[in-house]
This record gives sequence, structure tokens and C-alpha cells, in this order.
Amino acid sequence: MKANIPKSVKKFMNDITILCGEEHKEWAVNFNHSFSNTLETTLRVHDDRTTFLLTGDIPAMWLRDSTAQMRPYLVLAREDEEIRDLIIGLVKKQMIYINLDPYANAFNESENFAGHQTDHTNFNEHKGWIWERKYEIDSLCYPIQLAYLVYKNTGYTKHFDEEFIKAVKNTLNVFKTEQNHEDSPYNFVRDTERHEDTLIRDGKGAKTAYTGMTWSGFRPSDDACEYGYLVPSNMFAVVILDYIKEIFTELLSNEEIANEAKILRDEIQEGLEKFAKTKNQQGEEVWAYDVDGLGNKTLMDDSNVPNLIAAPYLGFCQAEDEVYLKTRQTLLSKENPYYYEGKYARGIGSSHTPENYVWPIALAMEGMTTNDKSEKERILNHLVETDAGTHLMHEGFDVNNPQNYTREWFSWANMMFCELVMDYFDIRIEK
Repeated sequence: MKANIPKSVKKFMNDITILCGEEHKEWAVNFNHSFSNTLETTLRVHDDRTTFLLTGDIPAMWLRDSTAQMRPYLVLAREDEEIRDLIIGLVKKQMIYINLDPYANAFNESENFAGHQTDHTNFNEHKGWIWERKYEIDSLCYPIQLAYLVYKNTGYTKHFDEEFIKAVKNTLNVFKTEQNHEDSPYNFVRDTERHEDTLIRDGKGAKTAYTGMTWSGFRPSDDACEYGYLVPSNMFAVVILDYIKEIFTELLSNEEIANEAKILRDEIQEGLEKFAKTKNQQGEEVWAYDVDGLGNKTLMDDSNVPNLIAAPYLGFCQAEDEVYLKTRQTLLSKENPYYYEGKYARGIGSSHTPENYVWPIALAMEGMTTNDKSEKERILNHLVETDAGTHLMHEGFDVNNPQNYTREWFSWANMMFCELVMDYFDIRIEK
């Protein structure tokens, strides 16, 4: 069943329209299209009151995307039980999926065997539910983040149930297993000419040494990691493990899980400090994007979140942090191989899309991680000027011709735009 647009959502869109005024009326048009589009087109409420969210033009639910798609509605959830219940329904669905397979990144609405069923991986149980089994750290982080944010923004705690506890245990187990990936049972091979869609070494990925960090097969772009320790995702894991420690200390009184989360968090944090930094062309210390613990590192950023630009948004550091600022300056320059400048925009793209395509997700994140309101305004203006007349965001667009873009319908990008508009007007989700 599709959800109707709740009254609180209609009122909120009207409030944003008033805030935008005549000066920023185009922001309001795009905000209203995007904010309603996710509820109208991607959301399905199932008979068990769980919530399934299509990512958009791909008929599957990503654990990452679905969290970002619902996150902006949290500002309404304290006062509107209907919105709250939709978000809680999503959390419940996410936990069910994690417990089906904690290594999968995207799931089907039913056991319909849709998606990438010919991939070679060592797990066949529940295969019909799994659209894709690319292991990405953030696929486990995002649902726990959403569960925590529901609690922080509404005070509701009943979703911290047995399914949630089981999902947390599965998450901790995978994170610990992947600290020593050579001993992991996970592998992934796809028969493809596109090398970003498969892992080398018979599906094990590039060789790594122990660092304390936890391994990821793929980036949040769904492209393979060059090196196995994906730094922004490990940053996200540190934050999530703090959430787990808080939940299991203050709400669920489970000292064993709380301690397990703390130990793992400290090991990953230490690994980040010891192994995840590099030098830019000016010789300044900055964060690398991914590393292997053997001395190899990449200096870059991708548009998909978690990325390095998002570190303050994720809660890993402050926006004024010295290493973060130097990293940010480096990544928003030609030193980042995925940074593009053109006639209509400048920003970060991805290996996932053509050269000179920047992503609205990356632009929105750039805006939400600066304290400069004029920069936020500049980025919002660029986003509405480059929507190709659709009043919606896309995956990526050509910086020299925004009429050329990828993905007509991409809900994650729409909601990131909405969150930046809210951020501009100081409407923020409590973290």
C-alpha cells in the first residue's frame, strides 16, 4: 500500500515555501517536488506495518539509500505519529533484512529472485530476497543510525526489540570478522567487463594487513574499493559503535554488547589514526580515502556518502577540525581525480558516472558541512539551476550541459537536497 501525504508534511512544505519567499522561490518548488516525491513514489507499507522504500528507478531497497530517503522526515516525527510509524516501519524492515544477510547491500520487496542472481558468492540462503550482495560497511551503519535518530528525535524506544538486538549482534560480528578479512568467509565475483563491479583475487579483493579497521568490499557508490579499508566508512562505524554503546548502556542494560561495541570502536579509531592519513601535494596531513595497511593509500573522494567531506555530518569530527579542513580543501580541488569544474557547476563526481559529471548528493553534502551560509546559498542555487527542468535531483549531471544527466528518479538525491534547504533555514535533525 502506498502512503498518502500526511497533513504535517503538507504544512511543512508550506512553511518552507514561506521561508524561501520570493528570493528563493525555485528552492521551494524543488523542495516540494522532492519532499512529496519520496512518500508518493517510493514508499510501500506492508501488512506487518514494515516500510519498504524503492531507491527510485531501480526496483529494490538499499539499506543506505532508504535511511537517507527517510531521514529529513525525522523533524516531523516527534509531533506526527503517522510519520514516526513510517520511519519505525523502515527500521524494522532494515533489521529484518540485516538478519537475512548482513553482507547484502540491497533487497527485494518479496522473495522474487530479482536483481543480480548470477553473482558468485558463498551464500545462497534467502537468495530470493537479495537484489545484490556487495558488502559495504555503511549498509550496516545507516540502519543503526536511523534507529538511534528515531530515539533521539522522538523519545520512542520500542523499536529496540529482539530483531534490533539480533541485527546489532550480526553487525558487530561482521565488523570483527572483517578486521581480519583474509579469514573471512565473504567473497564476491560478478561476470562483467566492468572491473568496478567485482572483486579481484577470486572475490577476496586487494590484499590487506591488520590495522584495527574493518574491511569493506565496496564503496557506497557500489564500486569496488581499491584498497580494503574504506576510511569514511570506518569513520561512520566509529560513530555507530558509540550509538550502540549508548543504547545498550542506557536503554537496554546489556553490558556485554556495550563493552563489545566500545572495544571495537577503540580499535577502529586507533587504526584510523595510525594508518588512514596521508600527505597532500603541499605536504599537509590529510585523510586518505581508502588504505590497505601495507602502505598503499588513495587521495580522493567520491560523491556517495559516507565520504570524507561528510565526516562532520556523520558525527566523526567538528567542521572546524584542522585535519578535516585541510582534507576538505584538498578534495575540493583538482588534486581529487573526481573533482570537476565546468560552465554550470563545480563539485565531486564518482567512478560510477562519466567524467565531468558531478553529483547533487555531493553538492548537498558540501553545503551541509560548511558554516558559510553564502556557500550553502550558492550550492542551492546551482542545484535548482541544473535540474534540467525536472524540479528533481538526479544521480549526476554534466558540469557543462546539465541536460545530460543520469537517473531520472533518484530519491536519495532528492532528500539530500531537501536536507540542505532545511539546514540553510536552521532546521536540523537532533543527533
